[in-house]
Amino acid sequence: MAALMIQGCGSDVGKSVLVAGLCRLFTNRGYRVRPFKPQNMSNNAAVTEPDETGRRGEIGRAQALQAIACRTPLTVHMNPVLLKPQSDVGAQLVVRGHVEASYQAMAYQARKAALLDIVLDSFRRLETEADLVIVEGAGSPAEINLRAGDIANMGFALAADVPVMLVGDIDRGHVIAALVGAKAVLDEADGAAIKGFIINKFRGDPALFDDGRREIVTRTGWPDLGLVPWLAAARQLPAEDAVVLGETVESCMRRVKIAVPILRHIANFDDFDPLQAEASVELVYIPPGRPLPGDADLIILPGSKATLADLAFVREQGWDIDLKAHVRRGGRVLGICGGFQMLGKSVADPDGIEGPPGTAEGLGLLDVCTVLTGEKILEPCRGRTVVGQGAYEGFEMHMGRTTGIGLSRPLLRRADGRDEGAVSADGRVAGCYVHRLFDSGPARAALLSELGVASQAVDHGRAVDAALDEVANALETHLDIATLARLAGLKDLEL
Repeated sequence: MAALMIQGCGSDVGKSVLVAGLCRLFTNRGYRVRPFKPQNMSNNAAVTEPDETGRRGEIGRAQALQAIACRTPLTVHMNPVLLKPQSDVGAQLVVRGHVEASYQAMAYQARKAALLDIVLDSFRRLETEADLVIVEGAGSPAEINLRAGDIANMGFALAADVPVMLVGDIDRGHVIAALVGAKAVLDEADGAAIKGFIINKFRGDPALFDDGRREIVTRTGWPDLGLVPWLAAARQLPAEDAVVLGETVESCMRRVKIAVPILRHIANFDDFDPLQAEASVELVYIPPGRPLPGDADLIILPGSKATLADLAFVREQGWDIDLKAHVRRGGRVLGICGGFQMLGKSVADPDGIEGPPGTAEGLGLLDVCTVLTGEKILEPCRGRTVVGQGAYEGFEMHMGRTTGIGLSRPLLRRADGRDEGAVSADGRVAGCYVHRLFDSGPARAALLSELGVASQAVDHGRAVDAALDEVANALETHLDIATLARLAGLKDLEL
């Protein structure tokens, strides 16, 4: 089967978007395409279809987007190893969609090499059902201190015999040094696996960089596969790394302000992308060190990979005081998943699921209590909002059971009749476990109507799908697709 791998000179150089665009490009040409990332590190994840054992799992959000680009269901084999950071030096390890254990960084290095067989098996499974598999690397292959036991970049590429295209991000600057430097530090076998380079995120007249591209070819010996301009459509696609939140702290003034504090272990923040696109909404992400804005109409506590740690972080920032003052002024608060748990009276982790065992007093804005348990809930859900009857589709992905009389005032009602979430007696504070709640136009309209504004009620999925086509069309223009196809091993490309 045909395959190619996109690696980068660093994180956030645009690998995920390029893979998504190439997935859509070749899918539009009639090929069966599958995305693959051997190892991902992200707290943004999505729930898959049931695997061969009948269980649903979770994969990184980027691979979920790439599966959408391929117009194919999500499977655990698209991202067999997922690391979900819980601290600066530790992460939860998810293997083929299911939690294995939590590891400190050094301990994971010892575990990592043994995962290569699992990674290769998942890759081979995708190969059997596809004409083309497009693989995304992680970080940079030039991080040669991590080369031993590597499963994310060259360790995988050489084991699977997949050709590599290396991406440099010119928007960051020093792109010539990044690409030439990678060539200089890679050993002979790893350097030979790279079959070409791509310059990404270019702004301005491309002719101004012609000499630079020729210099890279001369110094590396790698073919030039194209220069991709800054893609405005990429803004419409879900981001995976929290680094992008720093770029969205400020936005133009609109009708209502919705503020989202950036928790230390923030998870699934792409839940709020549809709000960013609403003309009636000013969405702001509040970084650590800044108070929650006093003029916000709604404050959303987002998901968290470490609820107790982030609850303590909320207090360290003084955001607990800001939230209570906000409610006293008549403002509204919404908690999603971990944020929902924090809004209750207490959060207990007796078995140390997310860190050291313990119990903490919650923010006390909802009459519920949560106990974290080892069983992870992974399931799709759909239904309607209790107020406004706006239809929604989303998924649950959490550890923990929430109980309390606050649940007698639900936020949502599922299609099977079950209630979901809780609302305070005064109606100003609410929470639920449902991710992607704002994607559905009717649900978003119902929730925004509570703030007194109208929604465009556009289905977010359609906007993402259109953006994928736009990115694919740009790559068609700016990349040497025929050479990429030949390097991948596609023999029958129709140009």
